[in-house]
Amino acid sequence: MSGTLYTFPNSFRSNKILVAAEYSGHKVTVDPAFVVGETDKSEAFLKKFPFGKVPAYESGDIRLFETNAIAYYVGNAQTRGADKEAEVLQWISFADNVVQPAACTWVYPTMGIMQFNKQNTEKAKSDLKAALTTLNTYLSTRTFLVGERVTQADITLACTFCMLYEHVMEPAFRDAYGNVNRWFVTLVNQPEFKSVLGEVKLCSKMAQFDKKKFDEIHGKAGGKKGGEDKKGKGQQTGAGDSKPKPKSEPKAEEQPAQTKPKKDPWAGLPETTFDMDAFKREYSNDKSTGHLQSIKYFWEHFDKEKYSLWTSTYKFPEEFALGFMAGNLVEGMHQRIEGTRKHCMAWQQIYGRDKKPKYRLTGLWFWRGQDLLFLRNESWQVDYESFDWRKLDPGSDEAKKMVEFYFNGPETDGEYEIKDTKVFK
Repeated sequence: MSGTLYTFPNSFRSNKILVAAEYSGHKVTVDPAFVVGETDKSEAFLKKFPFGKVPAYESGDIRLFETNAIAYYVGNAQTRGADKEAEVLQWISFADNVVQPAACTWVYPTMGIMQFNKQNTEKAKSDLKAALTTLNTYLSTRTFLVGERVTQADITLACTFCMLYEHVMEPAFRDAYGNVNRWFVTLVNQPEFKSVLGEVKLCSKMAQFDKKKFDEIHGKAGGKKGGEDKKGKGQQTGAGDSKPKPKSEPKAEEQPAQTKPKKDPWAGLPETTFDMDAFKREYSNDKSTGHLQSIKYFWEHFDKEKYSLWTSTYKFPEEFALGFMAGNLVEGMHQRIEGTRKHCMAWQQIYGRDKKPKYRLTGLWFWRGQDLLFLRNESWQVDYESFDWRKLDPGSDEAKKMVEFYFNGPETDGEYEIKDTKVFK
């Protein structure tokens, strides 16, 4: 078995795939010619992978674009968990939906990728402490997460924890979680892990927000003089540093904009007549019943050629034991996509009922462009894979009903009662 993986170097998502392949013996070749922002935007690539997502995998007629699906495919009975696949999937979900969002919220600002927000960072630390405490107890009688051998559960969670251990989980923080530390160190020192990750060095001091690096990465998106030269220089530091200790430097996945950090995510889109700021003011000031005034304004001014309408549905509603958990997830997501606010607006509604699943999270979004806006910037992609996305035809009756439904924020959708509406504007 063999195939080609399209990705950029040191992607923590791709590492999950490559480590699985090491265990199964599946030969995976990383395309050396891949350039993020170019290869994945090319006609040839989009013909194979219409969503333009990476990592992407090709083997004969098989073409896959979701990390977990690719890892499953290149794995074997051991990594899949044999007769315990549900338990493996449980921990993969835990890594993707509990650990990863909190890890990115905490680590990315220290690398200049995201703006620092004290409240969100403290909440991320709190969420991680809760997750680590539970995991530490669970591992007190276990070597691995599922069964007696390494599975994709261990691979996915360990690769997700790498950025934490390498950048922010200093000894004073991690010492309380001895069982987790033992589990992590055991894994990253396995030959299959080391062949992909190299030598993983645990940080000795917690990294802090790097405002200078943040300004360098984000301050030139508007085209400051000399930005291109400095952008190239920025790429030579960090993950591409020539120092002999690359694993102590930030990885490319942890600096997702590193290949072309200064590029404006909205560059190349045609001009539009739709004034997003004007619409947001209209919506915010609309006191009419059912938001009829802003609905009318929306359809009179909406540029359906330059903007697109989408619905979102959270894939894992069973995770919401309490309603506030859904609210916290949405607030964290909105903070992480702050950079989209100029060209995006969304309504995310949390509904509840008595029987299981007790809650569900759905939404209506519109943004500039016809593709998924999350694909325009790697740092916006923390949460979007946890949702099912569906593009609406703006001329359809369904689109009109959806706009009316979400603008109004009805008390019920017929089965669930509304608990909260989070508007991103």
